[in-house]
Amino acid sequence: MPAAAPDTTAPDTLDLREEAEDVLRRLVGDPDARLREDQWTAIEALVAGRRRALVVQRTGWGKSAVYFVATALLRARGAGPTVIVSPLLALMRNQIAAAERAGVRAVTVNSTNGEEWGRVFEDVRAGAVDVLLVSPERLNNPGFRDEVLPPLAATTGLLVVDEAHCVSDWGHDFRPDYRRIRTLLADLPEGIPVLATTATANARVTADVAEQLSVSGTRTLEDVLVLRGSLDRESLRLAVLRLPGHAHRLAWLVQHLPQLPGSGIVYVLTVAAAADVANHLRAHGLEAVAYTGQTDPAERLRAEDDLVNDRVKVLVATSALGMGFDKPDLGFVVHLGAPSSPIAYYQQVGRAGRGIADARVVLLPGAEDRDVWRHFASLGFPGEQDVRRALAALAEAGRPLSTQALEAQVDLRRNRLEMMLKVLDVDGAVRRVRGGWEATGREWAYDAERYARVSETRAVEQQAMLDYEATGGCRLEFLRRALDDAEAAPCGRCDNCGGFDVPRDLDEDAVRAAGEDLTRPGVPLEPKKLWPSGMAALGVPLSGKIAAEERPEVGRAVARTTDLGWGGAVRELFAAAAPDQETPVPLRRAAAAVLDDWARELGLDGVVAMSSASRPHLVAHLAEGLARYTGLPLLATFELHPGAGPTRSDVNSAHRLAQVTGRFRLPPGAPVEGRAVLLVDDRTRTGWTLAVAARELRLAGAARVHPFVLADGE
Repeated sequence: MPAAAPDTTAPDTLDLREEAEDVLRRLVGDPDARLREDQWTAIEALVAGRRRALVVQRTGWGKSAVYFVATALLRARGAGPTVIVSPLLALMRNQIAAAERAGVRAVTVNSTNGEEWGRVFEDVRAGAVDVLLVSPERLNNPGFRDEVLPPLAATTGLLVVDEAHCVSDWGHDFRPDYRRIRTLLADLPEGIPVLATTATANARVTADVAEQLSVSGTRTLEDVLVLRGSLDRESLRLAVLRLPGHAHRLAWLVQHLPQLPGSGIVYVLTVAAAADVANHLRAHGLEAVAYTGQTDPAERLRAEDDLVNDRVKVLVATSALGMGFDKPDLGFVVHLGAPSSPIAYYQQVGRAGRGIADARVVLLPGAEDRDVWRHFASLGFPGEQDVRRALAALAEAGRPLSTQALEAQVDLRRNRLEMMLKVLDVDGAVRRVRGGWEATGREWAYDAERYARVSETRAVEQQAMLDYEATGGCRLEFLRRALDDAEAAPCGRCDNCGGFDVPRDLDEDAVRAAGEDLTRPGVPLEPKKLWPSGMAALGVPLSGKIAAEERPEVGRAVARTTDLGWGGAVRELFAAAAPDQETPVPLRRAAAAVLDDWARELGLDGVVAMSSASRPHLVAHLAEGLARYTGLPLLATFELHPGAGPTRSDVNSAHRLAQVTGRFRLPPGAPVEGRAVLLVDDRTRTGWTLAVAARELRLAGAARVHPFVLADGE
């Protein structure tokens, strides 16, 4: 049965609230600060009722105040330390600083401070720590899980799950590591309060998270206090601006970012776009820095600090800059390309305007958005055959296998393989141990129906994002309804409500400069330097470093398939339904421009062409055309092994290398000895075909090999 509603007029309740608000005033540094009613309701439920609560409130509402105030009150009553599961280092740093203001000592264990873990755990055991922040990935680190987590769960005074929508695979940012929290919840002693918080959960995700909070003992859904508030953000002024092409969108940024208030974020959909857009903005006088999941951690910290302290105008970021980044006076968020769901979009725009009255939010959608969505959607949970193969490999090994060793037996790319293993770990079918992964032998069922429903949900969300772009109604009301906000109403501030007249004028010189930048083809192709692990198990006698005398030089592609400029042309050329054809005229000119810029000083002696089972005409036409353009002889064409058909590129490095090894043969007597060779193919997706072909050429005596392709990427 639900717990009885507390009497908020009782003396003990009044004293507790006054104590809570005293902590709040220290936390925020404001002598007049008072708790919101829902903040107080949550704190009272945690401290007085020792309940489990889910708080769904907009970014900037003050969710962190709930758990820091509750921590101070619980610690004063003899409770153990609070454990906060938090997804990002940026969030941890901000929260530690906030906790100190309230007299709460907070520490963290994460991948960057391993040398401090021993001291941190000693301090926790000694009672000198009030709050321990951990990343969800720590929960499944074998040492942490087996040695630290059990005593921590037994002594914790409050468990906090921040960004709790990550627990749900219906959420826009599901993370398998978060599912480990279910085990932590089940291991908590009875009566330990639990708080889950998020700003981006619709009704389905809220119900799923609440259900997972109720996994311990006799708790039921009725025992989980759910507090959902209005998701209105009074400072946000939203707009959508459709522009004719990529050059116009870049020109808009150059021309109008300086007019936007303060500093802010430009979100892009791909890592390549982040670097390209940041470079373009810097070239036109704007302080801009790229920020992606591939950025060095130290550089990410520096970039965040530069933005917080207004030393840069803009971070050009992928979704890696999302949850937890806290700059209350962030003046704007611009999206160059749309995220795949209104919920993800609301989460990102929520970075702006948390502590100021007026923040600008502009979406500049692109024609390539749906292609990017389809690509990321294709990386969902693997099919049953792949899962069964991984389970069988682990069972047959009879010992732990590392992810790298398992790659040799399961043809999935590493990120998908790791995601699959984490899900299987949470489901109890495998277990992460020192040295890798092992099978548990427990029965496991492939929930195809659930995975299909999740995939269908993603498709619905993509359509909803297109509907958001096209709506003539209130932008913020649309987003709030997507999050099932019962109080959603027209905001009066967006472009459709008449409150934001987004600038539309474009300087012709800026458009021309952007066009020149976009139409400048050519991106480097770095050579492979290590053979994948476990190749002997696939019958390929290659291991360790690739010898320098067997490697190609840094090559060139006309464009990446994710590029804003030439990316569209190569995506169209390699679309699934596109025919095998001659190199299109625009790409011929682009290829010639790359050679003029790159190959002039290489001292090339000839051209060698690859062969293709899927696009033989395209490859032959490209190689012959480049030979004519450069005046170099076509020295040879690699021959395909008889019966070779198209290969799969959506596999890991080990299996891709196994596919292409022995697939091609350099004709006997090919005149390559002592020569510098231009190695031509239509595209590269993993780099292993070029690595194998270059090795064959070097072993045949070629002095240097310079790869050249039209496209880099899927």
